[in-house]
Amino acid sequence: MSAALLEATDLRKSWAARGRSVVALKEVNLTVAPGETLGLVGRSGCGKSTLARVLTRLTPPQSGAIRFRGEDWLALSGAALRTARRHMQMVFQDPLGAFNPRATVAGALADPLRIHDLVPPARRAARIDELLERVGLTADYARRSILELSGGQRQRVAIARALACEPSLIVLDEAVSALDVSVRARILDLLVDLQREHGLAYIFVSHDLAAVKAVSHRIAVMEAGEIVEEGPTDAVVDHPQSPAARALIAAVPRLIREKP
Repeated sequence: MSAALLEATDLRKSWAARGRSVVALKEVNLTVAPGETLGLVGRSGCGKSTLARVLTRLTPPQSGAIRFRGEDWLALSGAALRTARRHMQMVFQDPLGAFNPRATVAGALADPLRIHDLVPPARRAARIDELLERVGLTADYARRSILELSGGQRQRVAIARALACEPSLIVLDEAVSALDVSVRARILDLLVDLQREHGLAYIFVSHDLAAVKAVSHRIAVMEAGEIVEEGPTDAVVDHPQSPAARALIAAVPRLIREKP
């Protein structure tokens, strides 16, 4: 495996709730290689979304270390952090909540191009058309309001916005769970195609093991704030070692297939 693109060590995070401390992450360790997809699975409340937010610096950890692209990710601040942020993007479960509802598609895609000064103003419209085409939408979508789009279309725009930053890693937090089955399959196919073409790495966070299996090279299983099992996707699915992994697989019996 290539040298790690992202390496997290001993991450801890607690929340105060009803007068007591709730541990969300317990000394979590993980790595992601360039061009790899790590599937992060577990039942609701296991800590996987908290981990996603800590990795993307939307939430600070209590302790631990993160190295991203060879840098101390938690030590960056100010202009250095703004510059580095474009290399790690996040796509959320609720694509509508991730956008200004008054924005047009063009406005949503222009923001990262402007903020990170990725293309000159005269090139932005053409770059927006390229991004829309890349996620399977035609250029005329640029004029539409975010509110006019379906859930699947909004999620494609969210992916296009992440791609606008030319990232090395995209963290997808339940990014397909709100979509119907046919739309979900098309988004998963899109993610695989984009990875092949651009060498992207993904952290794919989901409680849906079938979706994770479709896109991931490795799977990490979380339970009660800890990674309790990790390994190549087929190994975890075919020979789960932890009770948490076995419970997830039992909930999706079609994943258990007979060997030829």
